[in-house]
Amino acid sequence: MTHPVRRNRGGGLSAVMHELDDLRTRMDQLMHSVFPVAGYPEFDNAEPWAPPADVVDADNAYLVELELPGVDKDQITVEVSDGRLDVHGEIKDKEHDGVLRRHTRRVGRFDYRTTLPPNADTEHVSAELTNGVLTVRVPKTENGSTHRVEITG
Repeated sequence: MTHPVRRNRGGGLSAVMHELDDLRTRMDQLMHSVFPVAGYPEFDNAEPWAPPADVVDADNAYLVELELPGVDKDQITVEVSDGRLDVHGEIKDKEHDGVLRRHTRRVGRFDYRTTLPPNADTEHVSAELTNGVLTVRVPKTENGSTHRVEITG
């Protein structure tokens, strides 16, 4: 039996939150492998799942990297509206000639949403799919900077 590796990341509350997020992800994967949803008519309206993602705040852009192995670009839709980035699509379950003994890969509808910062240039967003990783690049602008609001009363 294997045990999870404990990582010493330091950082107090941030490290604890990261460990809890890792635990939640592993539990989601376990529940999906034990109780698969896709392919069963009674669960066709199941909630979409969210692919694993990293969001990088680089010098001149925000990069959203989503893991979508085995997905073609025509199966993915990337939309930006009202200060929000939406990436969605569907991975179809493929036909097998033999008896499927184990099924742990994700299939079905997926949906990833995130709110973009005020300085995101939503007019010049680009997306690239390479080696199963979708990278959405959202350039930064000088506009939309944060300003302090005076409280009255």
